[in-house]
Order: sequence, then structure tokens, then C-alpha cells
Amino acid sequence: MEERNPAPNFSRTILHCDCNGFYASVECLLHPEYKDVPMAVCGDPKNRHGIILAKNEPAKKFDIRTAETVWQARQKCPHLVLTPPHHELYAKYSQIVNSIYLRYTDLVEPFGIDESWLDVTGSRLLFGSGVEIADELRETVRRETGLTISVGVSFNKTFAKLGSDYKKPDATTWISPENYTAIVHPLPVETLLYVGKSTAEMLHKMHIHTIGQLAACSRETLCRWMGKAGGELWQYANGLDFSPVRSYYDPREIKSVGNGMTFRRDLANEEDIRLGVLTLSHSVARRMRKHGLKCTTVQIAIRNPSFKTITRQKKLTAPTHLAKDIGDACMELVFENWKIGAPIRTLTVTASGLVPEDFSGQQISFFQQTPQDNQKQENLESALDQIRERFGNTSLTFGAALKNDLGIGPVPQDDSDL
Repeated sequence: MEERNPAPNFSRTILHCDCNGFYASVECLLHPEYKDVPMAVCGDPKNRHGIILAKNEPAKKFDIRTAETVWQARQKCPHLVLTPPHHELYAKYSQIVNSIYLRYTDLVEPFGIDESWLDVTGSRLLFGSGVEIADELRETVRRETGLTISVGVSFNKTFAKLGSDYKKPDATTWISPENYTAIVHPLPVETLLYVGKSTAEMLHKMHIHTIGQLAACSRETLCRWMGKAGGELWQYANGLDFSPVRSYYDPREIKSVGNGMTFRRDLANEEDIRLGVLTLSHSVARRMRKHGLKCTTVQIAIRNPSFKTITRQKKLTAPTHLAKDIGDACMELVFENWKIGAPIRTLTVTASGLVPEDFSGQQISFFQQTPQDNQKQENLESALDQIRERFGNTSLTFGAALKNDLGIGPVPQDDSDL
């Protein structure tokens, strides 16, 4: 018997709230003089982080775009005001905005620092319809923080996300059971959640350019071309997203731990690469140990000065949270997949396949060290953790990192929580 496709669940009311131009909006709160001039938040061009991270509304009129270089943005708007990011302030305002959402439901699931899904199905008797709650949230956030949000209201998370992107800034868009085909299906397929650049290119080769064309395509054909992901995208396009909104208080599943760095100059030789990999590996390993985790897979991403990126990963012989194991695995991936001497702008090291640190099985190094050697390395790295915990991250660094011209400071570079 042929399996029948499920029908959309129209009974839920899901909101997706998106802070408009979040980084730039927070900067404008701190510096009101930025509000009426073209302004963008960017990394430090001296450290080659000169990428636009966010822009305000006047800057959008000059077609300033997120992720383009500062040089490109200046070509469009020579008088563009630039400011560095202040991540601690963005985190503070993110918490404030989410605390407002929590007044209406505990089913608040952050999606990055400036977006959250809310399931208000059970809140409608108290606060009104989804659209009424969305409008009230917009007004409350504006009044209490000075920020604006755009809100999508729909019957699933995917369409709610499309709704918050549909009209900006400071707007509510309702994608209902009656109008979703009219609103959603003409949209470019790239606007659908989880359709990235490579997926979009694959869909375009199949002559699928809109969400409507994706919805009308045969699910079997998509699965044949794209595997399981093709079937999931077909479901999303047809409103068949049944994923729940998680409680704000639920512990978050940690799927990977990573850290990347763009260097002040290109890595030009094996010595440069080893120093970069060692620095990032210690950061990743320390964070895993802090949270009682080990990894079973290591990945390295390499970006050249033309912004072309390759990503390679390797399964380890046994779980580890040692920087030496992670670094050794990454260097083997570099030797296998990169021509030493070809310039490297950015490196990223990521540990995935995470398991509890007491996961059964003997710890074996990537290069088959003895258990005694591994215990010595474990003791060494744990001792380094304790010293840095007591005296600060600047208390210890590698000899090779002293007076380097790559922009590498004390190890680890990134000591943030997971």
C-alpha cells in the first residue's frame, strides 16, 4: 500500500522574532549620532577581519551588505561610519529581549543571538491571537529596549522564519493556512531554512528556483538526487514541519566545539600552519574538558586569500579531549589536502561527534601513543588548565607564539562557553 503524505498541522501558533540589524541597532542605542548616518559594524581591518557584520537602515540605502569586505562597502559609500563589535553588549541585549518573550511562554528557542522561535499555542487564551501577541511583543521590545523586531506568525517554525524575513523592519507577517501558498511558494528557494549556497545550486540544476517548484517536485526524485535532505526540504516547502519549539530552560545539546582565526598575514609555511593549528586545538580541547566532553571526529576548514574554503574531517581512533591529538589529526588533514606553501588566510578547527569524557573505551592517541603517554599528556594539559584558571589566560603561552606576527596571542584564543 502506498504511504500517504501527512497533512500540515494548522493547530499550532508559532512566532519567529528577529531583531532588526541587531549589532548595528545596539551600537545606535549607545551612540545616537549613528542612527541617521550610514553606519556598519565590522571586524578590525588591521587584523584582516575587515568584513561587514551588520549595518543600519541608512547604510542599506547604499546597498551595503553583510559579509562583504570593508573595501567593497567603502566603494559604495565613502563616508560610511565603521565601528568595532561589542559582543558582550549584544549578549546582554539578547538576554533582555528573550526575557520579554518569556513573559508570554516558556517555549522560547533561541536561534542565534538575535532570533528566537516562540510557541504561543497555549498562550492565546491569555494574550490573544498570534498576530496580537506579535504586535504586542514588537511594541514592548521597542518601548523597553529601543530595539525593533520583525515577527513571523505561522503554524510551523519554517514558515514563521520566512514570515520574519518577509517584511522588515518592525513588522508582523502572518502566514496562515489560507495564504501560505500565495506568500511562500513564489519566494526564491534560497530563502527556505537550511537551503545554503551549495544546496541552492543543486536545486537550480534541477530547474527548481522557487519554494513552490520545490513543493511541487516529486519527493522521490528529491530523495534520489539529494538523499534524506531532499525529502526534508520537500516537507518544509509543503508546510510539513512538525518540529517542536524547545523550552528556554531545556539544556541545549552540544553537537560540536570549534574555533577559527583569521591571521594578520597569510600562513606561508609548515611552521606557520602548525602554530595556527596548535593554538586553535588548545582552545577547542580546553573547552571540551571544561564541559566534560570528548570528540570522535576532527574537522579543519582552510580559507585562502581569495576566500575559497575547503573543509575536511577525520574520524579518530578513540574519543579525545587532548589538544595534541586534535592538532595531530588536523595536521594530517592539512598534509593530505593542502599544498604546503599555498597561502592560508583563515583556519578553523572543529571537534564533533561529542561523547561524555567517561565514555567507555581506552583513550588512544591519533598516532597510537601508549596509554602511559596519553596519561602524561592528559596530566600536562589539565595542569595548564589549572594554571590559566588561577592566573588568567595570559599566564601561559607557547614559545613559538612569542612575538609572532600572525596576531596569535595567549592560548587559548577563545575561552567562551559552548
